[in-house]
Amino acid sequence: MTYVSGFVAAVPSANRDAFIAHARAGWPWFQQRGALRMVECLGADVKHGRQTDFYRATQARDDEVPLFSWVEWPDRATADAAWAGMANGEDLPDMPEPPFDGARMFWGGFNPIVQVGESRPGSYIQGFVLAAPEDRKQAYIDMARSATDMFRRMGATFQIECWGEDVPHGKQTDFYRATDAKEGEVPLFSWIEWPDRATCDEAARQMEAEMEGMEMPDMPFDGMRMFWGGFTPVFDSKAEVQG
Repeated sequence: MTYVSGFVAAVPSANRDAFIAHARAGWPWFQQRGALRMVECLGADVKHGRQTDFYRATQARDDEVPLFSWVEWPDRATADAAWAGMANGEDLPDMPEPPFDGARMFWGGFNPIVQVGESRPGSYIQGFVLAAPEDRKQAYIDMARSATDMFRRMGATFQIECWGEDVPHGKQTDFYRATDAKEGEVPLFSWIEWPDRATCDEAARQMEAEMEGMEMPDMPFDGMRMFWGGFTPVFDSKAEVQG
């Protein structure tokens, strides 16, 4: 399994093309430092929640859409070395100002604990952010594994659950604030891939119908503080290579 740097931010809708160009320009720097893949996704179906959501997490403005993105590395050591190089200004590319407010972007390093299927360019992404008690990690892994067959039956092509390993506290936003994390809880950054949005939406309807009238099982995290949304990849370095 790889190591994942996960990012959440908000991007002005009018800056979509500028954001894609910015991502494309930045990818070679990451690639030269060992990154395996970079995927940038903009919100396509992101709901407002009662307690937590992507909008609150990023302090999104009315004209902004949430961003859910990640960089894959072969291991944490490679990622740490790359980020240290960025902090030191090591051979940074000559790029324009980011077309979004970087002060409201937050990120962290995550270790995949469950991974099923094959991640493919062009998939529709269902992204999740939550926090779970550190002492319930194995219970969370068991729960996630038990759900993989259901998601695959409904059409999912890939599922990955990533446990926070190096998640910093931020000055304005971070994964802890985003999830109202309590002491002893660890942020998670996870996603499910679907062939298209229609398959994802149909799976959601099917799950809702199957669970109607059922008692909710004991969960190893507070589901009221988990938030998710549907995202469309706008830059995928793997697709750029294949294309």
